[in-house]
Amino acid sequence: MDKINWITNKITSSDVLAYRVNGFKSLGRKIVFTNGVFDILHHGHLDYLAKAASLGNYLVVGLNSDASVKRLKGDERPLNHEQDRAFQLASLMFVDAVCIFEEDTPKNLIELVKPDVLAKGGDYTIETIVGADFVQALGGQVEVIPFVNGYSTTSLIERIKKL
Repeated sequence: MDKINWITNKITSSDVLAYRVNGFKSLGRKIVFTNGVFDILHHGHLDYLAKAASLGNYLVVGLNSDASVKRLKGDERPLNHEQDRAFQLASLMFVDAVCIFEEDTPKNLIELVKPDVLAKGGDYTIETIVGADFVQALGGQVEVIPFVNGYSTTSLIERIKKL
């Protein structure tokens, strides 16, 4: 398989994702789930995703659709189309699957995947993470990964506007 197909095969529908995850679980692999917009990939995102991946064997990234991002962040976002954001995430060696979701939260996707570990960034607490109660009820872990100071998409956009 060439490298482009290897990357695009990581971008998957929820049905195919459920099938893949179940297969890896049957082999005893630890599934990690995280989600976000990932509009402009930066150092903070890469650090966060690598740390999330280190919590298990198979990292699933739920990606907010363009429509979802607009509802959550306003009409000027996202800057990058969902397929471009998905391709960038899938290009990372430590990301195993990317699934775009239309809802404002990844609740349905989390319930489909039933991850062993649910990871979110440092701007969350376990109490504010969507799906935390579900994952914990299944015996899974919820991890808050600290931010790398000085990196955010919003601050990056503001710096670019000033140029």
